[in-house]
Amino acid sequence: MYVLVLNASYEPLQKVDVRHAIRMLVRGVAVVEEAVEGRTIGHFPVPRVLRLVRYVTMRWRHGKRPAWTKRGVYLRDRGLCGYCGGRGHTIDHIVPQSRGGASTWENTVLACGRCNGRKADRSLAESGMRLRTELRVPRWDELFGV
Repeated sequence: MYVLVLNASYEPLQKVDVRHAIRMLVRGVAVVEEAVEGRTIGHFPVPRVLRLVRYVTMRWRHGKRPAWTKRGVYLRDRGLCGYCGGRGHTIDHIVPQSRGGASTWENTVLACGRCNGRKADRSLAESGMRLRTELRVPRWDELFGV
């Protein structure tokens, strides 16, 4: 279970595990905005959302694109296969890695096992498949699931 951490201005910053969230509460750097009803850890409610007490400057986010991650591709594509629209659980490279394709936002898509196997290490034209989604760099808020 992850806890969403908001800046003092209510902007999403990151997700942390519950253990880290409780440490933030103990140190007094955050307050609980939303909690799991009826559950506590010690005298702290189990948080779903924390808000920082002081504003943190997010220079790292402004003007930079998010780093590519498998989880980011999953969130960008909303868990759906980019080829058939079913549940996706593997990452497929549009230009295959065996042909020099990199792991970038513009070259990867979420795929189901069947479509990934069907495309294999071929290009889209060679495999006769078409993408149903747009390959793009996601917005920061998409990566936080808010």
